[in-house]
Amino acid sequence: MPEHEADGQLATPTHEVRDFLQRRREQIAQRWADEPLFRTVFTVSRDEAVEAGKVVVDALAQVAESEQVEDPDSAGFSGVREQLARMGAARSRAGLSNTQVSSELAALRPPVENLLAADLEQAPPEHLRACSTVLTVLMGTLRLVAMQTALSEWQALSDRQRMQLLEVATPVIRLWDGIVAVPLIGTLDSARSQVVMETLLNAVVEQHARFAILDITGVPTVDSLVAQHLMKTVAAARLMGAQCIVSGIRPAIAQTIVHLGLDLDVITRASLSDALGYALHQLGTDIVNPGAGQR
Repeated sequence: MPEHEADGQLATPTHEVRDFLQRRREQIAQRWADEPLFRTVFTVSRDEAVEAGKVVVDALAQVAESEQVEDPDSAGFSGVREQLARMGAARSRAGLSNTQVSSELAALRPPVENLLAADLEQAPPEHLRACSTVLTVLMGTLRLVAMQTALSEWQALSDRQRMQLLEVATPVIRLWDGIVAVPLIGTLDSARSQVVMETLLNAVVEQHARFAILDITGVPTVDSLVAQHLMKTVAAARLMGAQCIVSGIRPAIAQTIVHLGLDLDVITRASLSDALGYALHQLGTDIVNPGAGQR
């Protein structure tokens, strides 16, 4: 039955929904525990799913109390954002698309609406309709908050995986005592350039390297931005006491650099082997071909 204000009038729809959520907290959580979104995420026990549902109901009641049912940034949602993110991420890892996760969130509304209709069965029809509208908006906002939070979590995970792939795709090879090389393949953008710089500098320190070779044979194009990234890496290596050599500059890239009027201000060699030979010579260690001079 609906609650009444002190003056005998019906409570406002928003406060009616708040009172309903507080009153039916246990029943709502019990029904949600059987929905796929809760049942498949909280697998330790059903009680775990019920308790998680209660937390969400409490958040909804707090939002209704503040009468900010349309605001996804309402303070009432702050306590459940992390939980909603975990739930969304878990369903995503299970292979569900964003649309499917959204549908599971939408499925939480009917059980609550049915309970509200039963609670307000004796209330005037217009009051029931107003309360149902408030509940619909509130559940829609919860759905929006859950999707926003889940998308942020997925984006963060994607960014972490991308950085991990960049690190794997940017190996530092120890060619000789005091000589390390980074063979670059693919586009060199700002994010990857940062990874290259950090990886190379760490290798210079760990290997006590005096020479660092940046081989760009696998870099398709070099523009002013790529050249700038290369120069920053070279400058950083110099500050660490290592001399940089850029190898693998193909004819097309050489012409581009000339047309752009770029001054690389760095030692260059045609190939990785030439760069290694130069570094070895500077270290006083020359490799002699046993067949050299023989006919």
